[in-house]
Amino acid sequence: MTKLAVLAIGGNSLIKDKQHETVEDQYDAVCETAKHVAGMIEQGYDVVVTHGNGPQVGFILRRSEIAQEAAGMHPVPLVNCGADTQGAIGYQIQQALYNEFKKRGIKKNTATVVTQVVVDKKDPAFQNPAKPIGTFYTKERAEELQKEHPDWVIIDDVGRGYRRVVPSPMPVEIVEQDAIEMLVKSNFSVVGVGGGGIPVLRNDNGKLEGVDAVIDKDNASSLLAINIKADVFIISTAVEKVCLNFNKPNQITLDKLTVAEAKKYIEEGHFAKGSMLPKIQAIVRFLEAGGKEAIVTNPESLEKALKGETGTHIYP
Repeated sequence: MTKLAVLAIGGNSLIKDKQHETVEDQYDAVCETAKHVAGMIEQGYDVVVTHGNGPQVGFILRRSEIAQEAAGMHPVPLVNCGADTQGAIGYQIQQALYNEFKKRGIKKNTATVVTQVVVDKKDPAFQNPAKPIGTFYTKERAEELQKEHPDWVIIDDVGRGYRRVVPSPMPVEIVEQDAIEMLVKSNFSVVGVGGGGIPVLRNDNGKLEGVDAVIDKDNASSLLAINIKADVFIISTAVEKVCLNFNKPNQITLDKLTVAEAKKYIEEGHFAKGSMLPKIQAIVRFLEAGGKEAIVTNPESLEKALKGETGTHIYP
């Protein structure tokens, strides 16, 4: 019987380093990851792929600013940047998967679902914006932008310049979830909740409206994995295994973890806030909601990790 995996691919699956940030470079990286996704399918898995979009949103925002300054073009709202990147990155992933399936003779289709994710307007994140987006500004430019956009929150990132920060609320509902499930049942490998999903609010009439915020892609991927009852939730990142005392002389790699051990290590501060911490927290939520297994590994180790030969495996 086919098993269902939700695979959250990280930034290194899209942009390898500062020297490889072009659209063409990104597609090359996606093609490498597509080989491993196809390998997962050959092992008997249906795979729903999710992805980040932080750098890509930053690029769009910067282009928008330059176009506005140079030619008076209208700015692109943050929420639209999320939608734009879902389409562009999804296109690359689904094309790479299509080509890899054809090469291997895998009889499977692929499609991207532009996905809205509902957040709660009462989420504390809206009172405490903390997620940096876009470029760094001089003090003078930051003051100008604050006048132009009085609703923006711009902070002094000491030593690096000024930067806009936005809320990062928790996801509560995936609007297009039924479409994703229907496509999976129809033999599609689906790309969904890209960049954590397009953040939307439900107004008092039940209608949806976009909001300028950023949803963590691991949190949204975890929610999707819970809701569609994935057999395994996999987070693909820059390291083959989760480590304690990361990059220190006493570094320890972890082959297996329980939820209780994961929580203990979180309390002890082993996982960095902007890196491994949100991944482990998202996995804990998945497992506490009934998930059976989660894996953390790098893209090139995906097939081996599914066989239990590498990666960090986390269980309830």
